Amino acid sequence: MVEKLVTADWVAQHMHDANVRLIEVDVDTEAYRESHLEGAVAFNWTSQLQDQIRRDIISRPALDLLLSEAGVSNDTHVVLYGDNNNWFAAYALWLLELYGHENVSLMDGGRVKWLADGRPVTADVLVVAHTQYRAKDANLALRALRDEVLAAANGGGPQLVDVRSPAEYKGEIIAPPGMSESAQRAGHIPGAKSIPWARAVNEDGTFRSVDELRTLYGDAGVQDGEPTIAYCRIGERSSHTWFVLHHLLGYANVKNYDGSWTEYGSLIGVPVEK
Repeated sequence: MVEKLVTADWVAQHMHDANVRLIEVDVDTEAYRESHLEGAVAFNWTSQLQDQIRRDIISRPALDLLLSEAGVSNDTHVVLYGDNNNWFAAYALWLLELYGHENVSLMDGGRVKWLADGRPVTADVLVVAHTQYRAKDANLALRALRDEVLAAANGGGPQLVDVRSPAEYKGEIIAPPGMSESAQRAGHIPGAKSIPWARAVNEDGTFRSVDELRTLYGDAGVQDGEPTIAYCRIGERSSHTWFVLHHLLGYANVKNYDGSWTEYGSLIGVPVEK
């Protein structure tokens, strides 16, 4: 089993290994064109990681094709990184694990840390030999769906962690400035604990220490051993928190609610708090 969090130093040493594939996933889908790590390919979260007809993650056959075209085999060590503190890189990691690819890591600090350190980048687009990737069936132990979240909202399910900004949690805004995906109502799911994702990272974008993270979530009442669901607005920031709880802290039963507030905040008749 690979380390789930690798450093930029590790990536610099192993980026040209035959069994390593770097994949950049950014909020800004044009960032890769400007510059990226040598040997990296890019996934577009809007057009490649989402189903283009219904609101859902991509299907298993679509993931097979995407990874095959990226030169990823079933035993490839995929290392993900991106902008915005690895929001969508963490989402991609969650998605790959959902479909059974365990040999996957996140580069600590992401794109911003790599550039801040003055490490080399390129604008050359990598051409790779295609493979024949075969994903597994989706593991729903990693994904929370609407009915389970509604049960939790009514006091009959897992502990909920809202990782959005305090203003979103309080219902002062529905989405961060400049973000187009929205919901019909503002607020939060009843009973959800507000622990913004940004509290888990240092100023340079790397994750805080395990001891600091354990204190952060423990003091907020998030108990290890209890079923836990993390949510945000569209599922990428909550993937970041899911990674912290599941991989860095070792919580055994953590799910990402990728429907998040854009789904819940648009449902008719559900309880909402401000």
